Amino acid sequence: MNPHLSQLQAYPFERLRVLFAGVTPNAAYAPISLGIGEPRHATPALIKEAFWRAIEGAGLASYPATAGEAALRQSIADWVQRRYGIAVRPADQILPVNGSREALFAFAQTVLRPAADGQHSYVVCPNPFYQIYEGAALLGGATPWFAPSVPQRNFAQDWASVPESVWAGAQLLFVCSPGNPAGAVMPLAEWEQLFALSDRYGFVIASDECYSEIYFRDTPPLGALQAAAQLGRTDFKNLVMFSSLSKRSNVPGMRSGFCAGDAALMAEFLRYRTYHGSAMSPVVQSASMAAWNDEEHVHHNRALYRQKFLQVTPLLQSVMQVQLPDAGFYLWAQIEGSDEDFARDLYAAYNVTVLPGSYLARSAQGRNPGEGYIRMALVAETAECLDAAQRIVSFVQERKKSAATAA
Repeated sequence: MNPHLSQLQAYPFERLRVLFAGVTPNAAYAPISLGIGEPRHATPALIKEAFWRAIEGAGLASYPATAGEAALRQSIADWVQRRYGIAVRPADQILPVNGSREALFAFAQTVLRPAADGQHSYVVCPNPFYQIYEGAALLGGATPWFAPSVPQRNFAQDWASVPESVWAGAQLLFVCSPGNPAGAVMPLAEWEQLFALSDRYGFVIASDECYSEIYFRDTPPLGALQAAAQLGRTDFKNLVMFSSLSKRSNVPGMRSGFCAGDAALMAEFLRYRTYHGSAMSPVVQSASMAAWNDEEHVHHNRALYRQKFLQVTPLLQSVMQVQLPDAGFYLWAQIEGSDEDFARDLYAAYNVTVLPGSYLARSAQGRNPGEGYIRMALVAETAECLDAAQRIVSFVQERKKSAATAA
């Protein structure tokens, strides 16, 4: 067996199942899960209709090309132009992928190379982070290095504190903007800093932007390619961005997204994917074109999240430290005491599932930055999320009363 497999840590939801083992939730309350970031708004009819039209047409009778259909790549290029105001060549700067998770992992296997004897190959990651980054680094034979985050800046990364020895050995940098779990959006100055480091040390930047279309400010989140273009880097040197329809269009089961950027990197990634067998189904490609070509359903989806967050956030702010994120569909809240105890006891008392923040981070530089935090995915309908929030408020108030009595 691949020896690197033994280095993989249990996924957060596996750890949550272990934490809840033997706990019987209060049957007086219907279960509500805020644990998994799985979109639950309705899939737009236009996407389902395009899917069924494709089934009834050419259907599944032919092998798809790994590079995808030219019409799909053009639809994606058109969307990038509308969304970010930049031109990306469909022929050699775009690849359709089976969801951003699959592509982020596979991209690392393409980029990473063996380190010289006695040296480390580093993959620099945010912390807290999406666990795929760590797994991709380990199975690629590299060492993940977790950059410190700054709680006062909504857990933005402190790239300046990464040692020069790590940058010198870095082959790949994963960034996530808007971030998971805290929802911070990287500003242009931060991109400029990272591009300068990439130019100096030669590492590749993989930008995970799967939450880019769910935002709460007037200005849409800045994208990696958009930042590069604004800084005159129109060749997107050593930069690839990853996007997805899952959150934008409420189709997580369709497994559809794309990556775009440096043409030289995209050529090598296409070669890898040809061997890996990563071609997207023709039916999914047709449905994806319908999704990328339409913005009305995206505006509606974003409005639903805005309404939900504007109602739930103030309610929770009455009992815990939490703020409206820049973007994404998570609330990242600081709580008193152990995040594991909070999640387990909340589940037992009120049948509400949240994810301990420590499960989304690693101990680095002497601490786990997720300790004392919980992540709540507001993916259900507004009424259900409000119900969960009201239960959480009651739970926290009861905890405080119990602590005061014990004291």
